[in-house]
Amino acid sequence: MRVEDHLGRQVDIPVPPKRVVSICPAITETLFSLGLEQEIVGRTRYCIYPQNLVEQVTIVGGTKEVDYDVIASLQPDLIIAEKEENTIEIIEELEAHFPVFVFQIESIAEAYRMILDAGKITGRQEESKKLVEEITGSFQPLPQNHGRAAYAMWRKPYMVVGATTYISDVLQTLGFANPYTTYEGRYPVVDIAALQKEQLDVLFLSSEPFPFSQKHKDELAAYLPNTSIRLIDGEMFWYGARMKEAGHYFKQYFT
Repeated sequence: MRVEDHLGRQVDIPVPPKRVVSICPAITETLFSLGLEQEIVGRTRYCIYPQNLVEQVTIVGGTKEVDYDVIASLQPDLIIAEKEENTIEIIEELEAHFPVFVFQIESIAEAYRMILDAGKITGRQEESKKLVEEITGSFQPLPQNHGRAAYAMWRKPYMVVGATTYISDVLQTLGFANPYTTYEGRYPVVDIAALQKEQLDVLFLSSEPFPFSQKHKDELAAYLPNTSIRLIDGEMFWYGARMKEAGHYFKQYFT
């Protein structure tokens, strides 16, 4: 089957693929949710969900560096990557030897597209449609909030989510205005002054990739006395299968 991936590349994929390597954690979790535990033969060390299933799958490296020899030994007939998570150098090296389908997820709508297309290229169309229906149900209706909000995901230096990111789209869907969408880059580096300048109503401190905790919340509170600083579960901002759980989490978190 010749298909077009999310970057407009033409990819020839066997129907259905029998040996799949996924090098994006959220997509790996999604593939398992579609019932592909027998087909998934390779994943990154960061692909940690579902825990009871990924432990049986060979680790091929990380998201920014992979072991090409290990991947070759797995003889994959399909490799699944994501534009932001994986580098162009990795994709170019792998596509010289194997079919590589690249997703691009920068919004909730593109997350739905990823799930449906993942089902299409793996022969799990019905499962993918059902998953999207379940996620749509959990996301409707989401609580509607008001005010200016930022989502910090790194410290030293502080980094927040900016434009064309899935997380920012979630914030906007929840009713928040993210002032950092006007800043340069998808994950702008900011200092205390930049946090103060935007007069934030809410500052979310994510649990990952940097594990913000109460001490970091207290530290920032001294500089942002008029901002509600809240710790939040960063895994609830993963796209794909985790969205089903995330919808319920947001409803509880914001009540």
